[in-house]
Amino acid sequence: MGQVSERFWAKLPEGSREALVGGLSQSELQSVLLDVTRERAATVSPARLLWRWQQDRFVRPSSIDPRQLVKTQQRLWELLPEKFAGVQLSPLTPLGTSSAVAPINQHQVVSTVRGTEVASDPTNELAIETAVRRRAGQDRVHLAACQRVVRAQAFDAPWMTAHFELFVLVSSARDTGSGRTEADLLIDHLRFWHAVLGEKAELTFTSFKQSAVRDRIEDTVRPALDVTLTEDPARTKGAAYYAGTALGIGRGGTELGDGGFTTWTADLLGDAKERCLTSCISTEGLTVSEA
Repeated sequence: MGQVSERFWAKLPEGSREALVGGLSQSELQSVLLDVTRERAATVSPARLLWRWQQDRFVRPSSIDPRQLVKTQQRLWELLPEKFAGVQLSPLTPLGTSSAVAPINQHQVVSTVRGTEVASDPTNELAIETAVRRRAGQDRVHLAACQRVVRAQAFDAPWMTAHFELFVLVSSARDTGSGRTEADLLIDHLRFWHAVLGEKAELTFTSFKQSAVRDRIEDTVRPALDVTLTEDPARTKGAAYYAGTALGIGRGGTELGDGGFTTWTADLLGDAKERCLTSCISTEGLTVSEA
């Protein structure tokens, strides 16, 4: 991607890159880009639009029956404990949300010309909202959202097109020591996913580093659950994304989602004592698994 973009930059007059990246204010850059997109849109013909609709994976409709998807959404909301507040997120979020909050390459996100980006991961957005509520004085914050997102990278799962829907949980609280806060948050999330997936739920955890949380999983989390929580020591996915402990969420041998602890609220609030657990599931994957 870098070599390709350098070739495109070379087509522009000298100094164009510096002017666009740092020489214009955000509002000035937005005005320039809006003019460019307006003039380009004016050249689009109906035939070209039809072609794009058929060929562009970012705009093609999902193959999932929306009536079945709505039933899945409704069941998830009905099973959600009252301590989790529902949040209706915007389809747009500030530019840099994914790359500043989480270690995501901006090329994997669909950016806009208005200083925003199309939502790509509602856990990032909920972490920001969680930090706002923690700063406002809430002791423990538990949020949930169901959002359709867009990602630029391709996925293997048949229901994971360029746009797909996620049901996510984000919880945050201040550390009380010895992994006790983390254990409480884990129990809340895992109980919910067990309720959603039933007795065939396949819940796993991976400790990427030794910590008190690993001990609390044994003496606190596992005894509190009515479902087996299996350790997955071979997992490496998410080692650079999650802070210490990651979760796997699946059923019948199919991976439906994952989660783990992050430093997001700690980074947003500048407080290393903040603990943040995220977890999510693909509603389309869940719908397909129940068909």
